[in-house]
Amino acid sequence: MRTTIGVAMRSFVMLAGVVCCSGTVWGQTYPVRAIRVVGPTVGGAVDINARLVAQYLSVGLGQQIVIENRGGAGGILAAEAVIRAQPDGYTLLVYGPPAWINPLIKRSVTYDPLKDLQPVALLTRAANLLVVHPSVPVKTVSDLVKLAKSKPGQLFDAGSDTGSSAHLSAELFKSMAGISIVRVPYKGVGAGITALVSGEVHWMLPAISAAMPHVRTGRLRALGVSTAAPTVLAPGIPTIGSSGVPGFVTESPNAYFAPAGTPAAIVARFNDELNRVLKNPEVREKLLASGAEAIGGSPQQAYEAVRLEMVKWGKLIKEIGLQED
Repeated sequence: MRTTIGVAMRSFVMLAGVVCCSGTVWGQTYPVRAIRVVGPTVGGAVDINARLVAQYLSVGLGQQIVIENRGGAGGILAAEAVIRAQPDGYTLLVYGPPAWINPLIKRSVTYDPLKDLQPVALLTRAANLLVVHPSVPVKTVSDLVKLAKSKPGQLFDAGSDTGSSAHLSAELFKSMAGISIVRVPYKGVGAGITALVSGEVHWMLPAISAAMPHVRTGRLRALGVSTAAPTVLAPGIPTIGSSGVPGFVTESPNAYFAPAGTPAAIVARFNDELNRVLKNPEVREKLLASGAEAIGGSPQQAYEAVRLEMVKWGKLIKEIGLQED
């Protein structure tokens, strides 16, 4: 009898040890096969940066990183695909603000970005550049604000997709500056910039990476960057906050997410490797060349960054009545 009890107790202790350490074991063995990373449309800034980083991640993790593009519906389709996946670390999401802002805009979206997805790490941070057509008689952000106030409803903004960084940044600018400018919607940032370069509209707040090539050639005039401090991404250009609209800052983070319920050890393994890659000077330089700044950090820092984004933009979305079915 004692022998039977002793065997049973030893078996229980061994089982408990396996259960307690299973997260550690998963973390130690992960990954054992290719990792699918679902992301936005091919050729966009996040897609380019994710593919760049994937080359280095594949080496460190010892497995292929396969990028799958699902850019439709402003990140909703991509996010939903990852939410439905097994929480085993082999299906991840890499996306920017649309993935967590569109649920604030569209009442029909049923997922909660901070409950149904597990932030893994921040990838990069991008910012916006306030640009005008050279024919607009302004040299500074203050000049633009004064002009807009003197001609309410007579200036036109090249609006990008609803809920995009360019769109919301422009709406925040107008709200904080107290000006009335008409938004002319275009399908995508590229179409908006084309319209601005041609003189169809007067100004825009696209991503720095999209605007700078036109600034360098003189086809657009840059007035200010949306970062809190001057950035090497737009050398010599003052911040919007310091040159006309105090307190204005938009710095869009891009991040990796896993399905909710993914073991912490697996999240930590991917996070550790990503941070190692993002500290590589060669990687950081390549990201800067593409118009993005490497971030990294802990899963908690990623969670907090997304949470603050949702608070900030959720307030503006309600203020301007942007919610839709």
